[in-house]
Amino acid sequence: MSSLCREVITLQLGHYSNFAGTHWWNLQDASLSYDPESPPGEIQSDVVFREGQTLGGHVTYTPRLIAMDLKGSLRTLRQEGSLYDAGKDTSAVTWDGSITMHEESPPAKNSFLEDLDKLDKGEILAEADFPSSSQPQCSAARSLSVDTVNSHLARVQKSYRLECSVKVWSDFLRIHLHPRTISVIHQYNHDGEAHRLEAFGQGESLLQGSVLEELEDRLHFFVEECDYLQGFQVLCDLADGFAGLGSKVTELLHDSYGGRGILTWGLLPVSHPDSTPVKDLYRLLNCTLGMVHMASHSSLFCPLTLRGGLGRRPSSPTMFTHLSYDPSLWYHSSSVLALALDTLTAPYRLRNNSVPMWQLADDLAVSGRKVVAAYGAVPFPMMHGSSLPDALSTYTDVLPWRPLSGCAEAGDGRCYGQWATLKGFEGQKLISSLAAGTKPPTPLHSLHSGEDVLASYIRSFYPSAPLALQLVSTPSELAPPFPQIFSQSLGAQGFLEGQPPPPGSTPRVVSSVPVMTSLQSGPALDPWLSELHRGVSAFDIRRVAPSFLSQGPEVLDYQEALEQLRLLARCYRDDSRGVMRSSSEEEDDD
Repeated sequence: MSSLCREVITLQLGHYSNFAGTHWWNLQDASLSYDPESPPGEIQSDVVFREGQTLGGHVTYTPRLIAMDLKGSLRTLRQEGSLYDAGKDTSAVTWDGSITMHEESPPAKNSFLEDLDKLDKGEILAEADFPSSSQPQCSAARSLSVDTVNSHLARVQKSYRLECSVKVWSDFLRIHLHPRTISVIHQYNHDGEAHRLEAFGQGESLLQGSVLEELEDRLHFFVEECDYLQGFQVLCDLADGFAGLGSKVTELLHDSYGGRGILTWGLLPVSHPDSTPVKDLYRLLNCTLGMVHMASHSSLFCPLTLRGGLGRRPSSPTMFTHLSYDPSLWYHSSSVLALALDTLTAPYRLRNNSVPMWQLADDLAVSGRKVVAAYGAVPFPMMHGSSLPDALSTYTDVLPWRPLSGCAEAGDGRCYGQWATLKGFEGQKLISSLAAGTKPPTPLHSLHSGEDVLASYIRSFYPSAPLALQLVSTPSELAPPFPQIFSQSLGAQGFLEGQPPPPGSTPRVVSSVPVMTSLQSGPALDPWLSELHRGVSAFDIRRVAPSFLSQGPEVLDYQEALEQLRLLARCYRDDSRGVMRSSSEEEDDD
């Protein structure tokens, strides 16, 4: 029951990872309470946030975060941020000659960023900008008594439509960042045709010289102010050269901070706006090499994507019954992954009964199986006013979650280990409240705790698999500018309503949602990884894509990585009885 704060440092490597990371940090920020009289929340925000002080003596609360991206990726956001701005100092200018000024208009800010500026300056936004006072408010907003930028945003729930205006992740960033957070890689461009970070070897070769020195300096800054550092959560793009950079970064963390947990999430968007056959091939190669190398240097590695697979010809994107999102919009797809990540990371961020990163990894990464697959019910389908047994008993033939790693469940009850988390059932009943003498409609309705209900339900699908689970009542709070991608069958708190809103009425605004996730290590990863191996082994890279190897890796290193992928897939292979096969048996099949 200890509330000891075990800090986590987050690294975001690449543009799509920063999209998902921005949504994730916005979710964390929306759940903060600024009221000193309110009781401590279930999630201990100090795990990922740090308290600091500006030069003017103002207390700050910023993410313990290092975010790396390319030149031109920030648009209106200054690399050093604005929170610690000491003003411009012109006293050091000594040039006496003539000066030619070239002025360039800054990018236009969208309506959300304009409102943030107004609130930062203490300006009062017009009441007409917001819905009426009858608009439902999230629970975090009700607890806020301090007048802050974020408390304003949480209370007003203005409906922003940013789908056409979001170009980069900073276009919807609602929090201030520390000056040591953003690291821009100037050797490569975010946009354009020239100087693009497209290949694994380019990213690998980046982590040296000034880039390495700057990263080590930022790491030391955040590490030294931690009292009980439990580890690092790394969000890294898999489809481009950031896969190579992430491989070197995780290797650095592994070598420099031994004994700390390293949970790496490899992110892939559903689609890219500039897809060509050659670029798609590059992305497949980056994904393959990145997974192999980052898994070897991490405590646990999990791809996160709504693609129907990691290959060049994936099936349809993952869809959810109560979501209406556009898979082609990074702003949308990354928001779904961020909601899932909020629940996936909850176990090691809890104030009480938290599970350290290394324990989570030890429970799942057994016998060298460091790659896991994620699944999620986003949102968890639960009728308003019902109970957890009621919700689960409607899914007797199939689990309510969908793939979040492009890996379908085997469906045969075999699993080496699973970690399930249900977050956001606040106000709902975890057990049935049947009248005395009433026969329970299902076995779930006869159980006496939420943990027993959820465990019994999951074990009906995985009867012999090791299972760990966590229940967190606090939901994910959806403050602006989280996109309203939810069906009108959901109420304000994300639970299913019995009736749709009347025709012509104002669309419902969902302010929080329940989510259920699962991290799994099982035989389903064998065909998934084997298919990836077959995809990259089906062609001669020296003939089809010789330029990919121009900056590394060497051909022998590339071939060794493919062999490691083959062996990794074999780690997840078993027979119909769920018993691991011997190496000699597998060699006979190869």
